[in-house]
Amino acid sequence: MEKLPGNTVLLLIDVQKGFDEPIWGQRNNPGAEENMARLLKAWRTTNRHVIFVKHLSVYPDSPLNKDNPGCAIKEIVKPLAGELIIWKHVNSAFIGTDLEEELRRKGYETLVIVGLTTQYCVSTTARMAGNLGFHTYVVSDATAAFGLTGPDGLDYSAETVHALSLATIHNEFAQVVDTGTVMKAL
Repeated sequence: MEKLPGNTVLLLIDVQKGFDEPIWGQRNNPGAEENMARLLKAWRTTNRHVIFVKHLSVYPDSPLNKDNPGCAIKEIVKPLAGELIIWKHVNSAFIGTDLEEELRRKGYETLVIVGLTTQYCVSTTARMAGNLGFHTYVVSDATAAFGLTGPDGLDYSAETVHALSLATIHNEFAQVVDTGTVMKAL
């Protein structure tokens, strides 16, 4: 990874308390939020732009519904006054939001993406970012996945889902890197 431009945006996707609920099942990478916090601190220290994305589920019983406490962003990466929060209702942070307009208006071309969950909102946003022409990085150890059951009834561990989700975007839509690599490139 080359040196990141000074205007590289850190995009924190759906780092919400509701993902701590047991309904999601087994999760990998328990240290993801600590790595997100390390990157966030570095971004703030170097006066780089940070954007938070928050999922607002339309389902009343969802932990991510706006009326439930799980909708709140986790304290470890709590936004500061003045930091932008984009609200979305679908997997991609680009659909139904002004994220692309915000990035283009300010001339941002490089994104570093972290957050939850790897297989859904992180990878969907990374795919769209790549297709829209942004230089996109996804930080493997600052994202996490939950296990899934396939249509054939086979269970896939959180580790497998995470690894395959990253493999399907690497070198096609984004470069997959780790926290240490990003920190060295600042």
